[in-house]
Amino acid sequence: MDDEGNYVVPDQCTTIAPPNNPSFYKAAFDVKKQQWYEAATQEYIDSLKLVTPRPSDIELLKKQNALLSKQLTQLLAMQKVGASD
Repeated sequence: MDDEGNYVVPDQCTTIAPPNNPSFYKAAFDVKKQQWYEAATQEYIDSLKLVTPRPSDIELLKKQNALLSKQLTQLLAMQKVGASD
Protein backbone atom coordinates (compact mmCIF):
# COMPACT_ATOMS: atom_id res chain seq x y z
CA MET A 1 0.00 0.00 0.00
CA ASP A 2 1.10 3.50 -0.66
CA ASP A 3 0.82 6.43 1.73
CA GLU A 4 -2.78 7.03 0.66
CA GLY A 5 -3.87 3.42 1.35
CA ASN A 6 -3.96 2.31 -2.28
CA TYR A 7 -2.68 -1.08 -3.27
CA VAL A 8 0.51 -0.90 -5.31
CA VAL A 9 1.01 -3.72 -7.79
CA PRO A 10 4.69 -4.34 -8.52
CA ASP A 11 5.81 -4.28 -12.18
CA GLN A 12 6.57 -8.02 -12.16
CA CYS A 13 3.00 -8.97 -11.17
CA THR A 14 0.30 -10.17 -13.53
CA THR A 15 -3.39 -10.92 -13.45
CA ILE A 16 -2.84 -13.73 -15.97
CA ALA A 17 -3.03 -17.03 -14.09
CA PRO A 18 -0.56 -19.77 -15.01
CA PRO A 19 -2.13 -22.55 -17.07
CA ASN A 20 -3.21 -25.71 -15.27
CA ASN A 21 -2.45 -27.89 -18.24
CA PRO A 22 0.33 -28.34 -18.94
CA SER A 23 1.59 -27.67 -15.46
CA PHE A 24 5.04 -26.22 -15.05
CA TYR A 25 7.84 -27.44 -12.82
CA LYS A 26 9.12 -23.88 -12.37
CA ALA A 27 6.68 -21.41 -13.82
CA ALA A 28 7.96 -18.00 -14.88
CA PHE A 29 6.16 -15.09 -16.47
CA ASP A 30 7.50 -13.12 -19.42
CA VAL A 31 6.30 -9.56 -18.84
CA LYS A 32 6.99 -8.41 -22.41
CA LYS A 33 5.21 -11.36 -24.05
CA GLN A 34 2.55 -11.52 -21.31
CA GLN A 35 2.76 -15.31 -21.11
CA TRP A 36 3.94 -18.07 -18.79
CA TYR A 37 6.83 -20.35 -19.67
CA GLU A 38 8.80 -23.26 -18.18
CA ALA A 39 11.89 -21.99 -16.42
CA ALA A 40 13.15 -25.39 -15.24
CA THR A 41 15.97 -27.06 -17.13
CA GLN A 42 15.46 -30.54 -18.56
CA GLU A 43 18.12 -31.79 -16.14
CA TYR A 44 16.08 -30.47 -13.20
CA ILE A 45 12.85 -32.03 -14.55
CA ASP A 46 14.59 -35.39 -15.05
CA SER A 47 15.94 -35.28 -11.50
CA LEU A 48 12.37 -35.14 -10.15
CA LYS A 49 11.23 -38.31 -11.90
CA LEU A 50 10.58 -41.19 -9.55
CA VAL A 51 13.09 -44.00 -9.44
CA THR A 52 11.67 -47.44 -8.85
CA PRO A 53 12.96 -48.49 -5.44
CA ARG A 54 14.95 -51.70 -5.09
CA PRO A 55 12.83 -54.46 -3.52
CA SER A 56 13.55 -55.07 0.15
CA ASP A 57 15.17 -58.30 1.33
CA ILE A 58 11.81 -59.43 2.73
CA GLU A 59 10.07 -58.81 -0.61
CA LEU A 60 12.77 -60.83 -2.39
CA LEU A 61 12.41 -63.67 0.12
CA LYS A 62 8.63 -63.68 -0.35
CA LYS A 63 9.06 -64.00 -4.11
CA GLN A 64 11.62 -66.79 -3.71
CA ASN A 65 9.34 -68.57 -1.25
CA ALA A 66 6.39 -68.35 -3.63
CA LEU A 67 8.49 -69.69 -6.50
CA LEU A 68 9.82 -72.60 -4.42
CA SER A 69 6.32 -73.41 -3.16
CA LYS A 70 5.04 -73.49 -6.75
CA GLN A 71 7.91 -75.74 -7.85
CA LEU A 72 7.32 -78.08 -4.90
CA THR A 73 3.60 -78.29 -5.68
CA GLN A 74 4.37 -79.12 -9.31
CA LEU A 75 6.90 -81.77 -8.27
CA LEU A 76 4.46 -83.40 -5.85
CA ALA A 77 1.73 -83.37 -8.52
CA MET A 78 4.08 -85.07 -10.99
CA GLN A 79 5.01 -87.70 -8.39
CA LYS A 80 1.32 -88.36 -7.70
CA VAL A 81 0.64 -88.87 -11.41
CA GLY A 82 3.64 -91.21 -11.68
CA ALA A 83 2.55 -93.21 -8.62
CA SER A 84 -0.96 -93.76 -10.00
CA ASP A 85 0.34 -95.26 -13.29
